[in-house]
Amino acid sequence: MSSKISVPANPDLRPSRTFAAPMLVAVSLLSGCAGWPGHSVTVGAVPDDYRTNHPIVVAEKERTVDIPVASGDRRLTVSMREIVRGAAQSYRSSASGAIRIMVPVGSANAGAASVLSTQVASVLRDEGVPGDRILSSPYHVTSADDAAPIRIAYMAVTASTGECGRWPEDMLANTTENKHYANFGCATQNNLAAQIANPGDLIAPRGMTPIDAERRSTVIETYRTEGAGLGQ
Repeated sequence: MSSKISVPANPDLRPSRTFAAPMLVAVSLLSGCAGWPGHSVTVGAVPDDYRTNHPIVVAEKERTVDIPVASGDRRLTVSMREIVRGAAQSYRSSASGAIRIMVPVGSANAGAASVLSTQVASVLRDEGVPGDRILSSPYHVTSADDAAPIRIAYMAVTASTGECGRWPEDMLANTTENKHYANFGCATQNNLAAQIANPGDLIAPRGMTPIDAERRSTVIETYRTEGAGLGQ
C-alpha cells in the first residue's frame, strides 16, 4: 500500500509574470545598446564655418587715401580738402608714426600735383598732425597719360581679412554634401572688418568710463518716488 504525500503550494514561490515582463524588456534594450557604436560619433568637428575660412586678422597694414588731381589744378578744391581732413582724422585716431604725401612723377598732372602737395601738408598740420611726422616722397607712374593721384599713406593696426573671389571648384558640383563654397561669407567678413573703428577691441576690452553721477542720482530719485508704479 503506497501513500502519497501532498505538499501544499506556497503562493510566494510562484513565478511572477508581472515582474518577469519588465525585466525581459530591460534586458533586450541593454543588449541593443551594446552593439551601438556610440564611441565613434563625432560632432562639431566639421571645418565649414565662414568665420574660420575667412578670419578677421588684426595686423599692421598700410592705409592709403587718393586725391584726384587734374593737370590744370592750382589749389585744393572743397572736395579735396574734405578728403585730406578725413585722412588726418583717421590718422590721428589710429596711428602715430610718419604720414607720407606721395606725389606722382612722370604723369601729365605731375606739375599740378607738386603744387598741391604743399597745400595738402598745410591742411594736415591744421588738422593736428605734427609737422615733423609729415613726409613727402615721389612715386613713378608707368604711363605719362595717366592722371595719377596724390596719395596719403601711413601704417596703422588694421582689422582685415583675405582677398575675396576664390573659386577653387565648381560651387554647384558638391551640393549633395551641403557644404559652403570657398568664397562664402568673405564679403560679409570684409565689411565687418571695415566697420571696426578700433581693432584693439577685438583683442581686449577697453577700460570702463566713469559713472555719470548726475544721471545716477536722477535714476535713484525716480526709483524712490515712482518705483512702485514703474512696473505697472
